[in-house]
Formats: sequence, structure tokens, C-alpha cells
Amino acid sequence: MATIELNSDNFESVVTGNSMVIVDFWAPWCGPCRGFAPVFEKASDAHADVVFAKVNTEEQRELAGAFNIRSIPTLMVFREQLVLFQEPGALPASALEKVLAQAKALDMDKVRQEIAAAENKAAEKSAVE
Repeated sequence: MATIELNSDNFESVVTGNSMVIVDFWAPWCGPCRGFAPVFEKASDAHADVVFAKVNTEEQRELAGAFNIRSIPTLMVFREQLVLFQEPGALPASALEKVLAQAKALDMDKVRQEIAAAENKAAEKSAVE
């Protein structure tokens, strides 16, 4: 499957309209980005159940800023609209496969419960202070 180019107009609809999306924040002048591109493309062919998308940070500065992208390439994995993984740097193919396998294996109901518990704890703590 080919990768999708994301921009401020389609980012939200792609992330909310698909159960799992992996996004590569990159720039044309970035050597590590160009080196990682074939790894990303090959993984997209192997995982038809995942949407692979790219954000050109030169053209989509506001989008990159909204996600606090400070280094490229940066990968983000969204599953059911939650960010499960965000890390700068080009991953070797084996590490990318591991990230995808771990993201697919997560129990999302449990993840949501853990997030809710952490938010409740933070709210209680700030209420005491």
C-alpha cells in the first residue's frame, strides 16, 4: 500500500477514520529521512491493515508544530486516535516491525482505563494543591 501525504486539511480525518495510522514527519533535505523512506514504504506494503502516512515538515510547519516535532524523522503511531508511540530518529526495519507488532497487540480498552486513571490521579493531585 502506498503512503498518504498528510496536511492540515486531511490529518484529522485520516487519523480518526482509520483504526491504526503510522506517521513519518520528514523533510526533503533530511538525509536520515531519505534513508528511512524505503524502510517505511516496504513496511507499508507488508501491513495492509495499517495506514502509512507522511508529513512534509517544510510544507506543513503548523502541523509539525502542533505535535511538537523538534527532530526529524519522527515517527508517531496512532491507534484508535490515541498516540501510542512517538520517537525521533530513523528506525531500522526490524525495530519498525517491533513497534507495529506491539501497537497491534495492545488491549485498547485497558489503555483507555490506564489513561483515565492517570488523568483522575492528576486531577486529584491538582485539587489538593
